[in-house]
Amino acid sequence: MSCFAVGRAPDHAVTTGRLHAAAWAVWAVAAAVSVELAPNPVYVALVIAVVGLVVSAHRLDSAWARAFPILIGVGVAFGVLRVVLTAATTHGGDPVLFTLPAATLPRLLGGFSVGGAVSLPVVLQAASESFAIVGLMAAFGAFNAVVSHHELVQVVPRAFYEVGLIVTVAVAFVPSTIAAVQRVNEADRARLGGRRAPRRGRLVRRAVPLIESGAEQAIALAESMDSRGFARAEATAGDRAAATGALVALLALAAAFVALVARATAVAAVMAIVGAAALLVAVFVASQASGRPRYRPRPITRRDRTVALVALGAPMLLGVRAFLGDRTLTWSTSPLHLPSVSWLAVLAVALLAVPVVVRDD
Repeated sequence: MSCFAVGRAPDHAVTTGRLHAAAWAVWAVAAAVSVELAPNPVYVALVIAVVGLVVSAHRLDSAWARAFPILIGVGVAFGVLRVVLTAATTHGGDPVLFTLPAATLPRLLGGFSVGGAVSLPVVLQAASESFAIVGLMAAFGAFNAVVSHHELVQVVPRAFYEVGLIVTVAVAFVPSTIAAVQRVNEADRARLGGRRAPRRGRLVRRAVPLIESGAEQAIALAESMDSRGFARAEATAGDRAAATGALVALLALAAAFVALVARATAVAAVMAIVGAAALLVAVFVASQASGRPRYRPRPITRRDRTVALVALGAPMLLGVRAFLGDRTLTWSTSPLHLPSVSWLAVLAVALLAVPVVVRDD
């Protein structure tokens, strides 16, 4: 059963890339972890450049791929907004760029001051942190642009099939909305016969069809999934055992968190191990209890494993550098100075570009 067989089927429903979906998932996680380990703006810029090269070399002809620059734009817009809010509410440091009119909010709203002196270190620090968020969104957008979501749902463990399908449908919101907006704009221009659209009523002319088409697609998808009996199977003994294991895992991990708060590290470690083991057992039992067949699954080749292992080398090397105390991985504006760069860290980030050298067989 596939959610893409509903109504207007996207062209990427059965499209597969050069690499397996599992390899792309490992690559995307490696890129995101690399940004987290090395939030230095120089390294983040390198990660964004690398994922851009990977998208240009492996992007699929799909709405998800066309949404990649939109996601980058959303990340940049969020970053700019974050910089503005931080600069307006955080004060201190020299030099001061300019001074805004200041106002103190009521205690009910936090009681902090808005406005006042806007200093350069605060702006640069906020910009650096926002740039790291853009890097994370770039990794996520690149993954959506190069992976086959149909294949991704197939490789998800059977225990997470329903969750994976729901997440895939949710991820499709941005590209499907972009495609719907393009269709509405084309219909509006065709209705006007090529004339320039009047500004009055333009929002209503475009918003109403967009909402109507979205509601129709949602209803059609719900009817299709319901007719196929999605998630309607009765619970089996394996399902109940998996649910028990998941409950034990949840309680054990919660106990580990409480033990960490109480600084009982030994107890926290034991409960974390018990929780992780119970979770793995629950996933295994739930996957074995599922009788859902996989139609002609795509095998993971040696090339896929090689790409995944080389990509994992990036966060592993950066983690080693962080453990050894490499201060170039992060950047602080106090005191104000230019970001430092380590060539070993640059080489580690460059490992993420391994998919670029992959070509068709």
